[in-house]
Amino acid sequence: MTKVYLIRHGKTQWNLESRYQGAHGDSPLLDSSYHEIEMLAKSLADVPIAHVYASPLKRARVTAQKLIEHLNRPIPLTIDSRLREFNLGKMEGMHFADVEAKWPEALHNFRHHPDKYDAKLIESESFQEVITRVGSAIKEFCQLNPDKNIVVVSHGAALNATINALVGTPLAHLKDRGGLSNTSTTILQTNDAEHFTLERWNDTSYLHKTKVDPTDTI
Repeated sequence: MTKVYLIRHGKTQWNLESRYQGAHGDSPLLDSSYHEIEMLAKSLADVPIAHVYASPLKRARVTAQKLIEHLNRPIPLTIDSRLREFNLGKMEGMHFADVEAKWPEALHNFRHHPDKYDAKLIESESFQEVITRVGSAIKEFCQLNPDKNIVVVSHGAALNATINALVGTPLAHLKDRGGLSNTSTTILQTNDAEHFTLERWNDTSYLHKTKVDPTDTI
């Protein structure tokens, strides 16, 4: 059994400001995120990790590097461009409210009805393109690490779509489980690097947060 620990990067300035970052925007991690990455590492202290894979975007790459640093073990790190965030086209850099005002139907479908989302309108990737890209990477990592634990550090929109697709969720229902929070852990299991089951979704219990911040989750 291979276990995949899928981590959304630490919270950034644009996350806090409710801006879309996508594949090209890349604001810095908040100071508080470095402490949260340390708490993430403590939650994984007893997990033997064979390999860490990360998106090349700085917010994910730094999250992965700091995680390994806090684990204080010689764990190999591979940066893979297939793990970058959903290319959000014209939405990148915009506040959520401004996107909603300009493209209300497109944003509603992006958030709630992926099967109806018109990627051409926003000049973005489609959900299927993201799922194919990120999914192929995760399957390859599992093939390379049979019966081991691996960590994948990527992004909220890309991970949300891909994780749900890997466990067989239809496109129309990709968002039914809700979003993924910054520095969260979701765990998938597989025996053959093709069929996956969900063990844990969007766990942030180790961050010990006492109140819900809507800017944490996408």
